[in-house]
Amino acid sequence: MSTVNTVRGPIDSSEIGTTLMHEHLFAHNPELEQNLPHPEWDEGVMIEKARKSLTSLHEDKGIDTFVDLTVLGLGRYLPTVQKVGEGLPLNIVVATGYYTAKDLPTFFHTHAPDGLVGKTLGGRDPLEAMFIDDIVRGIPGTDGVKAGIIKVVSDEHGMTADVQRVFTAAARAQAETGVPISTHTNVAFANGREQQKWFRSNGVDLERTVIGHCGDSTDLDYLKEIMDNGSTIGLDRFGMEFVLDDDSRIDTLVALLEQGYAERITISHDAGFFSINTPPSFRTKHVPNWHHHRISDHILPEIRKRGATEQQITQMMVINPVRVLTGDAGATAAVAATVLGAGVS
Repeated sequence: MSTVNTVRGPIDSSEIGTTLMHEHLFAHNPELEQNLPHPEWDEGVMIEKARKSLTSLHEDKGIDTFVDLTVLGLGRYLPTVQKVGEGLPLNIVVATGYYTAKDLPTFFHTHAPDGLVGKTLGGRDPLEAMFIDDIVRGIPGTDGVKAGIIKVVSDEHGMTADVQRVFTAAARAQAETGVPISTHTNVAFANGREQQKWFRSNGVDLERTVIGHCGDSTDLDYLKEIMDNGSTIGLDRFGMEFVLDDDSRIDTLVALLEQGYAERITISHDAGFFSINTPPSFRTKHVPNWHHHRISDHILPEIRKRGATEQQITQMMVINPVRVLTGDAGATAAVAATVLGAGVS
């Protein structure tokens, strides 16, 4: 496919442009917040804050597309995202998927094809059905906004039975719809290696996967192994310095660029405007650099000083996102010819 779905509808590959591939707007726990409201969440204020920041991100920093990987398990609520995106000069790609590092809610067990309720219905796994419907028909409550990417997770518990079930639904949805899969990992447990093994064993094209949070690692051999196996890696937590400082993240990125891996890297922040888990007051005090402008304001100038070329930056921020999001080699080549032929060197 040469298009990608956004909040405002499908856009052509030529419109994707400079992209942040792993971000968030708002992360919630609706049940918790209904009973324990957080004093820092004010929807109107947060929507306006997001709109102002994203407008600046486009107009002042040249970012064209923002991939919001907030899915079920993180409080995805598209009507609010639509309010943020209304009239913005920036594309927002939203995701389907499920965020769990260990267990799924009881609903998914009772409604599994062999579950108490599911075996009376004779349908497909509700996870698989949801992922595919989000991509093909549109996300409920949105009048047809379609997901453009699938998000899955594994962490310290590894590939539990429920996590594998999410991965299976994602693999089937990708096979049916052609959209890419992006992951959450914990580099302390080398999840990327385990995820790739699972993907390969279950028929997933590794070229259509982004192994996320790889920038938390400084182990070049581990990162190169993932890329050499065919996946793109996400160095996608710039500014999240309570996990790893940005100087170390920059060292890793520059080393990989020097070794010729620009075609297998995307860069981003994994930042958000509100999270119930790490609210704005915490972020302002303890991680002040963790925001959506960090790459533009600090990381790109620093890697340029270290020898990164404009062609490498364009590869990571334009060409690789087009390849990942569309899966269309011809469209990717056309975009590459356009942007690299426009004087980028």
